[in-house]
Amino acid sequence: MIRSIIYVCFWSSLFAGVFFLFAGCEKGETVSPGGTTGTGGSMARFTILGNYLYTVDNENLKVFDISNVSSPQFIKTVAIGFEIETIYPFKDKLFVGSRSAVYFFSVADPANPVQVSEAIEPSIIRRCDPVVAKDTVAFATLNTGGPCGGAQSKLVVYNIKDFARPVKMAEKDLFTPYGLGYKDTVLYVCDYGHGLRIFNISDAWNPVEVKTITDNYLFKDVIPYGDILICWTYFGLAIYNIEDPLNPVGITQIL
Repeated sequence: MIRSIIYVCFWSSLFAGVFFLFAGCEKGETVSPGGTTGTGGSMARFTILGNYLYTVDNENLKVFDISNVSSPQFIKTVAIGFEIETIYPFKDKLFVGSRSAVYFFSVADPANPVQVSEAIEPSIIRRCDPVVAKDTVAFATLNTGGPCGGAQSKLVVYNIKDFARPVKMAEKDLFTPYGLGYKDTVLYVCDYGHGLRIFNISDAWNPVEVKTITDNYLFKDVIPYGDILICWTYFGLAIYNIEDPLNPVGITQIL
């Protein structure tokens, strides 16, 4: 049962059409129609906030009313751009990552998302941008590998105190970064082929790498959930205890 739930939380982003079966697998710290909270990885393509489901395809953000989960209603399509990759909720906002930008949307009116800003790193022409947010900080990974292209791979930190005018505050060079997530003042970044990079973000504008975990895994995305870190790897799932967030301890592997 636990294995099934974990797999669903990772892979359900590929099957948004059956989202209502998995109301407990939302992304970020979101609230499902039933009132429960859930968490998901930074590379998902749909998320739930309250009574609304938001999905992204290659070019658009789509909005569904799921107040009646047995009869979800399509509300509207919002055109964004091209090569959209990921979506992440934060309070009454959505961060949408593409291969060329991170778009910031307000969902103060949940049925009508409004784009309020865009953050672009001009030195990187194309990239995949998983994004997570914490307080007034957003973290994004910029990946030059595969179809993303570009000149550099990085972890980038944005100040989003003024949501309409995000400001890049810091960056760290990486190799092939993918998904990321945080617990308290610790950030976990999947650097595919180079391990799980662990950063102390007590000073958010100056992330300090503490250690790298390899364990012979190829890490692609992470879900910090309470004292558990669920890692999506090339070989399956790897589960860690993160009661001490800076020192994950392996529990099991699920193939």
